[in-house]
Amino acid sequence: MDPTAGPSYIAIARIVRTRGNRGEVLAELHTDFPARFSLLPRVWVAFPDGRRESLALENCWQHQGRQVLKFAGFDSITAAEALVGAWIEVEADESVTLPEGTYWDRDLVGCTVRNAGGEALGTVTEVMRIAGNHQLVVQGVRGEFLVPAVAAICREVSISRREIVVELPEGLMDLNK
Repeated sequence: MDPTAGPSYIAIARIVRTRGNRGEVLAELHTDFPARFSLLPRVWVAFPDGRRESLALENCWQHQGRQVLKFAGFDSITAAEALVGAWIEVEADESVTLPEGTYWDRDLVGCTVRNAGGEALGTVTEVMRIAGNHQLVVQGVRGEFLVPAVAAICREVSISRREIVVELPEGLMDLNK
């Protein structure tokens, strides 16, 4: 990592609307660790116009699968409206440590997908999060196809080599044609 480069950030939520009349906002979660909000005294807020500010988090709680956030200095609906559409971020070095064999989506995107024989099948362009069944979206020479993100198919994942070795069931690459 370049020591002169600034910090990198990880999005953990996106503010979708105001809530109530005291400056609270409702955020859609983009983290598997919602409890982390109660441990964060401050977060970075990346506004749609490109600005990024560090804001103090006064209070937070979950409500119907979303996170309610109250920031210091945002005490009215009008003030909170300025936050709508912004991303809530943390610095990358504050990210949660994952258990062995699990990976951040950001680490999988860009990896080359290879079969056991070493043939490159394509590159992961995104991770689709479907309840209980995450899929790697792979763009290859034969077009786009989905690979279930399970150990039985993704036999080896090497983030350092930016490579995923897969054992695909017969016909999987042709399902999307």
